[in-house]
Amino acid sequence: MTDITEPHADQPIAHITRDGVEYTLLGTAHVSRASVAAVRSLIEAGDFDAIAVELCETRFRAMRDREAWRNLDLLKIIREGKAGMVAANLALSAYQRRLAEQFGIEPGAEMKAAADLADSRGKPLWLIDREISTTLKRAYRSVRLRDRLGIFSGLVASLFERGEVAEEEIEKLKQGDMLQSAFSEFAEQSEPLYRSLIAERDTFMAARLREESGKQPPRRVLVIVGAGHLSGIERELKSQSDAPQGTLKELNSVPPAAQWPKWIGIGLLVAIFAAITYAFYARGVGFGTLALRDWIVFTGFGAALGALVGGGHVLTVLTALIVAPLKPFRPFVPVGAVAAAVEMALRRPRVADFEALRDDVIDWQGWWRNRVSRTLLVFMFSNLGMLIGEWLAGIRIFNRML
Repeated sequence: MTDITEPHADQPIAHITRDGVEYTLLGTAHVSRASVAAVRSLIEAGDFDAIAVELCETRFRAMRDREAWRNLDLLKIIREGKAGMVAANLALSAYQRRLAEQFGIEPGAEMKAAADLADSRGKPLWLIDREISTTLKRAYRSVRLRDRLGIFSGLVASLFERGEVAEEEIEKLKQGDMLQSAFSEFAEQSEPLYRSLIAERDTFMAARLREESGKQPPRRVLVIVGAGHLSGIERELKSQSDAPQGTLKELNSVPPAAQWPKWIGIGLLVAIFAAITYAFYARGVGFGTLALRDWIVFTGFGAALGALVGGGHVLTVLTALIVAPLKPFRPFVPVGAVAAAVEMALRRPRVADFEALRDDVIDWQGWWRNRVSRTLLVFMFSNLGMLIGEWLAGIRIFNRML
């Protein structure tokens, strides 16, 4: 047999045989030209029946279709409450683009090379990673509120970082994984976050390999994954005993969102309006009017300020100002959704905005310049302003009653 490791002997490679299938695991660095060369060399020299890559369907489509953002249904995303997830994906995309500019090579170029070679050679391509949205949701819902705020602030801070990616981050990326590198500080300190971002995906990818191999058993499979996943997948392939379908189903499930923030919000709203009603009937019309005024001023101006910070049109800001105090009459429609809809109607995103989205979000100013990302900012900041205003109104009203 040809020694397929000879051209790049310094690359991390493992060989595992399971259920009659020989898996060759190649650990890559997502910003390394050597990894691209290793992928090409292995595929050209090895007689593989299938090629597996550390990609999910969403990331694969984004890699193949650079115009994928053009098909974004922005109104549907806002209506379904997915604006935050899309914004997080854009922030991660910006991080990757910064790496591309710094190294002159797109992160994940070795995966693209593997997919292209699989196509040209007529080899089956297996996408074995878990959907990135599922991974992010499981990671977000597995950690404490403090860690969630840390993740959010880290994403925001990365947008204002104008220099090159720090050397220690690059070293982690060379040895690990894109998601682990993006959240490196928190992944190291939070066991649940590490489990969701790394360990679970090791288990998932090993199960996916077993699932695909069970459909039409190949003899030899080349598996291309980030070097940080190499030992975990190797261990899982050796040790897994349950049916892969059950493992995949469990790891694809998304834990339900915590209900306590929702009930706290409802409780606060009920308490505030109970206090306003009490003020009218027990303290007099004048006192009740002051309480009602506090609610209108704090919530209205909070949401309006949020829309303004998000770069909204003056009529968008005015809409947020008017709509926010009416929350009791629209409990399931956030003020951000109304403000974002008005922003889209006034400054509808153009084809050019969708085409430039990936490049614009690299720089923090581009988030406000591009009409697509700016609409997302209007949605999020209006809701944040409303939330702050609601709490300030509650504090003000209850203090008046003491």
